[in-house]
Amino acid sequence: MSDQTNIEQRLSTLEQTVLNLQNQINKNTKSDDWLENVIGSISDEETFLEALEYGKLFRQEKMSFEEINQQK
Repeated sequence: MSDQTNIEQRLSTLEQTVLNLQNQINKNTKSDDWLENVIGSISDEETFLEALEYGKLFRQEKMSFEEINQQK
């Protein structure tokens, strides 16, 4: 076997190994926890804070979103 063929075989094996490792990482980083999947997905901080406030008022007062909006 020539040096060139040997290098090509080793490179091919290396590429396949890297691909396998990348696939394993991708499988392991996907979470079944919905919260883990959405963390960082809200790009508008103001909207996020408003949503938190709606949730807080809803839990504390047992109010509908329409009633909360009427208070503002």
